[in-house]
Amino acid sequence: MSLELENGRPTVMKAVRQHEFGGPEVLRYEDAPVPEVKKGEVLVKVKAIGLNPPDWYLRDGYKMLPPEWQPKVPFPVILGTDISGVIVEVGEDVKEFSVGDEVYAMVRFPSYGQSQAYAAYVSVPAEEVALKPNKIDFVQAAAAPMSLLTAWQFLIDLGHKEPNPLQPNLHEPVPVAGKKVLVNGAGGGVGHFVLQLAKWKGAYVIAVASGKQESILRELGADEFIDYTKNNAEDVVADLDLVVDAVGGPTTGRFLKTLKRGGALFPIFPLGFSGAEEAERLGVRVSATQVRSNGSQLSELADLLDKGTIKVVIDSVFPLADARKAHERAAEGHIQGKIVLTIQ
Repeated sequence: MSLELENGRPTVMKAVRQHEFGGPEVLRYEDAPVPEVKKGEVLVKVKAIGLNPPDWYLRDGYKMLPPEWQPKVPFPVILGTDISGVIVEVGEDVKEFSVGDEVYAMVRFPSYGQSQAYAAYVSVPAEEVALKPNKIDFVQAAAAPMSLLTAWQFLIDLGHKEPNPLQPNLHEPVPVAGKKVLVNGAGGGVGHFVLQLAKWKGAYVIAVASGKQESILRELGADEFIDYTKNNAEDVVADLDLVVDAVGGPTTGRFLKTLKRGGALFPIFPLGFSGAEEAERLGVRVSATQVRSNGSQLSELADLLDKGTIKVVIDSVFPLADARKAHERAAEGHIQGKIVLTIQ
C-alpha cells in the first residue's frame, strides 16, 4: 500500500467507508485521510479490527431505534470500535505509552461514527488504550474489547457512573459466587465472555446456545448446556439467581419466571423489554447498562487473557478489503465468538 508522506508521516491510508446507510453493499474500501493526533491521544497502526453489533446498527442507520433516538451521522463514516495494533505516534501530554507499544482498545464508545476503526490508522484517547496481552495475537486482542468490557461491566465492575436512559437507577453487578447463572446466547461474542467470567467468580453456569456450540462452551466451563433448537430454556430451568441474556430484546421477559425472588435479569440489549410490572411482582431486578470505553479495565483484563483465565473464540477472519463479506457473515447469524478484520 503506497502512502503519501508529509514530514515523514503518512497522510493517506486505506479504510472502509460508507457514504449512505444500507446493507453490506454500502461498505467501500477506499483512500481516506490519516487522522490527526490531538493532545492526550495516540495514533495506532492497526493490525486487526473486531466486529460488533453496533457496527451494523450504524451501517444501516440505527433502524431498530425510535426515530427520535436515531443520531445524526455525517458521511462519509468509518465503522468500528475495536482495534489492536502498534503505536506509531504519541500526542502531547501522553506519558504512559510510547511509539512501538503493542496495544488494544475500544475507541470512543459510545459515539456515533467517531470511533473510525475500519482503517489502517486510528487515533485513540490514551485513557482508552491498554497494552496488548502478550500471550495472544493481534486477532484475538482485537476481538476482545467491546464484548469483554460489556461482560465485565455487566457482571463484575461497572467502571463508570453514566445512567442507562432506559432505567432510572445505575446498573449494579451482583455477586455470583456459589450462584446459579444462566447465559442465553452463550456462544456469541458477549455470551462466551460472560460464561467465563461467571465461572471465574465461582458460579454454576448454564449455557444456552445452538447444539453445534455445546463442545466449545463446555470447554469454556459450562456446567450445563441447553440447545435452544430443541428446548425453550425458560421451560426447563428454575430457581436461578441470575440470567444474563446476551440476545436480549423484546423476548427477554420470558426468563423472569426462571428466577428466584431476589434474583436478577440482565439483558445485554434491553430495548423492547416490557415486563417491568411482572418483574416487580416476582421480586426480580431487571438491569442493564451501556458499555463504555475504559483503558484501565482493559489493562486488568489483559492479565486474565494472558493467564488463559479468559479465552477468545474466533468465528472467522477477513481482510479489511473484504469488510462487506464480514458483514454478510454476521447477517447469517449463529456466530461462534467474534468476527475479525485484518490488515497486512
